[in-house]
Parts: sequence; C-alpha cells; structure tokens
Amino acid sequence: MLNKNEARQRRARKTRAKIADQKAIRLAIHRTNLHIYAQVISACGGKILASASTVEADLRKEVSNGGNAAAAAAVGKRIAEKANLAGVTAVAFDRSGHKYHGRIKALADAAREHGLKF
Repeated sequence: MLNKNEARQRRARKTRAKIADQKAIRLAIHRTNLHIYAQVISACGGKILASASTVEADLRKEVSNGGNAAAAAAVGKRIAEKANLAGVTAVAFDRSGHKYHGRIKALADAAREHGLKF
C-alpha cells in the first residue's frame, strides 16, 4: 500500500514520462503549505527558462499569505509574463501529481489568462 506522498510521486512520474515523450516545454509546479513555486523547463529538461514563486521579494509585498489561491494566481500571472519574455507561448502543464484543484487550478487559470497556452 502506497502512502499519500508515494502515490503523488507515482502520478507525477507518469505525467512527466508523457511530457518527455512529447518533447514539450514543461510548466512544473511545486506546492508546500506556505508557498507555491512554478518553473518553465526546456524540452530537454536541462534548463530553466523562467521561474516564479511566492518567496520572491516583490510578490511577498503583493500577497500577505503565500499558501492560498490568491497567491497562486499571482504566481501564475508572473510565470506567464516571464515565459513570454523568454519567448515561450505553449507549455505542457506538470502539476506534480497534485489534483487539478484549488491552488494548482488558480495558478493554471491565471497563467492561461495572461497568454500561456497548455
């Protein structure tokens, strides 16, 4: 029997294997109780093209709590802007095995609204 974290990691491995087969640029999400992080990773997986998180100083001023949906939406907006500056318009969404719900959904919706396609 898998525990909660092992089950999430198994789901994440399956998703990442499919994205690697597609050779697509990936928007990877990492979520903790206090913060949320997003990275746009090159198709080869070796280079980070853009990153945003609630740990960044200018985002911390904008949001009071890094662990809620409003903060995730701010990170989604920021990652879309940085990806556009790096010349990336389309990505594969890697939710790291988490449900597409709550903070993950808020980040994805905000990124889509600001021009990122996935």
